[in-house]
Amino acid sequence: MVFVTQRLCSILVTFFLIFFSCLFVANSEQYHSSHLKLRKQSQVTSCNVYEGTWVFDNSYPLYNSSNCPKLRKEFDCQKYGRPDSLYLKYRWQPKQCDIPRFDGPNFLRRFKGKNIMFVGDSISFNQMQSLVCLLHAAVPDSNITGVKTTWYYNTTFQDYGVSILLFESHYLVDIEVEAIGRMLKLDSLKNGNIWKDMDVLVFNTWLWWYRSGPTQPWDYIEDGGKVLKDMDRMDAFRKALTTWGRWVDTYVDPGKTKVLFQGINPTHYKGKDWNNPGAKNCTNETTPLNGSTYPTSLPEAEYVVKDALSTIKKPVHFFDIATLSQLRKDAHPGHYNYDKGLDCTHWCLAGLPDTWNQLLYVALTK
Repeated sequence: MVFVTQRLCSILVTFFLIFFSCLFVANSEQYHSSHLKLRKQSQVTSCNVYEGTWVFDNSYPLYNSSNCPKLRKEFDCQKYGRPDSLYLKYRWQPKQCDIPRFDGPNFLRRFKGKNIMFVGDSISFNQMQSLVCLLHAAVPDSNITGVKTTWYYNTTFQDYGVSILLFESHYLVDIEVEAIGRMLKLDSLKNGNIWKDMDVLVFNTWLWWYRSGPTQPWDYIEDGGKVLKDMDRMDAFRKALTTWGRWVDTYVDPGKTKVLFQGINPTHYKGKDWNNPGAKNCTNETTPLNGSTYPTSLPEAEYVVKDALSTIKKPVHFFDIATLSQLRKDAHPGHYNYDKGLDCTHWCLAGLPDTWNQLLYVALTK
């Protein structure tokens, strides 16, 4: 009887030792997992996510462009015959940290009931459509509506109340029709009355500043009350950004609205810029440049943007996509668009703008 009791006690002691050991291991693993997640979040917060390299990742792209609603014909490279697909398989890897994969459902939950507006030219259109494609791929059965008004495009994910909007503005400042003709007013910004009600604003301008001839959408420039037939375009760009900065400081409520300004979008029309003089343009480029630096320096306009942002008192996040985009000589439509015209300015979708939106997700949530 004593032997049986001792045997039973021994079994019970062994059981409890195993139970508490398992409990300790489970709690340790949970602590390690939570600690690792917090450490990664801390790393993302502290590191420069815009400095890094492109790495091959076979799990990309994040969506199939054929399933994306109302994709603009200029961006749908696969539909219009691009024969290669390697350009779709690259992921941006910052040097000092890992960034989370774009999480569409989480994005929609976080921004439930919010309005996210892109303000700018066709590069903004490129990024806006990428974000719509990413979110649609995450919730393909969601009720999605699209509306075009006089002022903007609006795609709303009705189940979440999240609206993705595009306000087309080539210069951010105003162009008004007057008796002598169309006037580019460097000191006037009236469209801000619409912008200031948004929850997130992503601004971009540059593509049209050196436009001339029949496609130039203005006849005169008004600067400080003076009417000019033309002026140094970089100076005009700088003055327009100063006007925009004053608008931010005067009208934006940082408690409601997060403001980002995108770096200069690069183009790839001269192979010598990426140390390949034999390449006339982006045609036939199928892989990114190796490394984290571009052989040619950043455009002057990039420094003008940085200078302008440095004078703004309210918080504006510099969405610094210039260098990482310079490395993607392979990611343009080239001739693979609806009219077969050469395009080494915009970007294929799926493609590079998906990374921009991954970084937007990081900027808005960290």
